[in-house]
Amino acid sequence: MEMLTTENKYQCTEYQKIFSQKSSLILHKRMHTIAKPYQCTECQKCFSRKNRLINHERTHTGEKPYRCTECQKCFSHKNYLICHERTHTGEKPYQCSECKKFFSHQNSLIYHEKTHTGEKPYQCSECQKGFIKKNSLINHERTHTREKPYQCTECQKCFSQKGNLILHERTHTGEKPHHCTECHKCFSRKNSLINHERTHTGEKPYQCSECQKFFSHKKHLVLHERTHTGEKRYQCTECQKCFSQKGILIRHERTHTGEKPYQCSKCQKFFSHKNSLIRHERTHTHKKPLQFGKVRNASVAVDPSSMNK
Repeated sequence: MEMLTTENKYQCTEYQKIFSQKSSLILHKRMHTIAKPYQCTECQKCFSRKNRLINHERTHTGEKPYRCTECQKCFSHKNYLICHERTHTGEKPYQCSECKKFFSHQNSLIYHEKTHTGEKPYQCSECQKGFIKKNSLINHERTHTREKPYQCTECQKCFSQKGNLILHERTHTGEKPHHCTECHKCFSRKNSLINHERTHTGEKPYQCSECQKFFSHKKHLVLHERTHTGEKRYQCTECQKCFSQKGILIRHERTHTGEKPYQCSKCQKFFSHKNSLIRHERTHTHKKPLQFGKVRNASVAVDPSSMNK
């Protein structure tokens, strides 16, 4: 039951919260009574507010009425558009009180703050691993169930995560939404852009704890660290030989399968390794690779008069 205050404001008698409009109090009270009078005619899901039902119904209709004026991308929710526009403006209104780092989305700040508290409220029932985000738990659980619910409509390939499907679909569309401001090169993945930008800045944020060597890419650090540990996690199923890098294993497996994926554009000859193709192509161009260390073998003319000086 609401109570009208002396300032013509409406107060919730249960939590003493005050509202300027009676309609706002009614919406608030539904949170306590768990009343959900608005039902979706498509899937029968219920909602406490009409605008939430409207937003939900767009998941069935596919309607996206909110358009970004910068890149023309469309969104089903106004909040999604607002968050997206910050990728153009660079605005980051949310700040972490612990380390003062800024974020463009409130959810990103909430997840980040848990890295300080160590809170991982979502736990896998299979292996007890904890996660900060519920979506991270859902994606992880698929490593146990092998479920791949996201399918490419072009080639029918399936993926366990929606983000991986989106990245894959760009191999069909050729879309490259991430743009380098320095040289204007475009990339299909944001991580690829970040790694590329380091070729301009020279930044090397990844350091080996063993020898203190720095690397611009995390994967390069991981591969380097195996030279210290001797780890060889990739094993050939044919001959059980082990390798430190997946790429080396793939090249090795071709010695068993006979696969030759690299073709010369001049004579159509195939090669199992890219380096072999590059060396072969030089037979057409007559281009010789740079050779170092040959100066010491070259004959050098010496002035006899200089021997007496």
